[in-house]
Amino acid sequence: MIVTTRHFAATRSPRWLALLTSVAVLAAIVGALLAGDGGAGWQWLHWISKPLATALILLLAWRSVPPLSLRYRRWVLAGIACSLLGDILLMLPQDLFVAGLLAFLGGHLCFLVALLGDSRFSARQPLLLACLAYGAINLYLLWPSIAAPLRLPVIVYVLVLTSMAGQALVRARQFARRGDAQARSARRAAVGALLFMLSDSLLAWNRFDGPIPLAALWVLATYYLSLWWIARSVAREGSIVEAGALQ
Repeated sequence: MIVTTRHFAATRSPRWLALLTSVAVLAAIVGALLAGDGGAGWQWLHWISKPLATALILLLAWRSVPPLSLRYRRWVLAGIACSLLGDILLMLPQDLFVAGLLAFLGGHLCFLVALLGDSRFSARQPLLLACLAYGAINLYLLWPSIAAPLRLPVIVYVLVLTSMAGQALVRARQFARRGDAQARSARRAAVGALLFMLSDSLLAWNRFDGPIPLAALWVLATYYLSLWWIARSVAREGSIVEAGALQ
């Protein structure tokens, strides 16, 4: 019996996929900026490019081999799929803000389940509490501007979003402290989660408090970067041990 060790690095995304995703993201941002600046004729560019960019990031997560675990990849894929649904709902002519909010809420729950597959949830962790406090402060400041029917859904959303981001930070710290081979993957997930929290904060301030200059640029750029890093966290890094019979 022999035992061999095979080292591998997380599979990099194919250049064509990274390039195509970048083009779709840029088109989504440009389309939103032009449409919001009185160029209604450019709305089609945003409508096509925004879900396309999310779908390409979904493809990136699906193609990541070897995955951190099949369970982790499955829940991350589900989370990105929920985000794709949210993109579509929020773009439709009807006011489907609550429906879109629920779709993204489902996405954050999926990401949280993925993160809990190899780390423990603890409300006593300072990093988790810091994220919850960040959400609470934003909610407090925006509270007078949030319509009464939206307050409960927004509270639930903020709680889940900040819990997901906090858990991603806790997990990354746990992995780094014990020298886990997957610490880099955990850091990617944490960066993605923090960017998601930032993107949603910008979106909330722009919607409830008042227009932010170039809001589409800041909101969409941070949103797609968040999904990109979460998708990149799916790929496993490190080494595996294989056993084989010596004839």
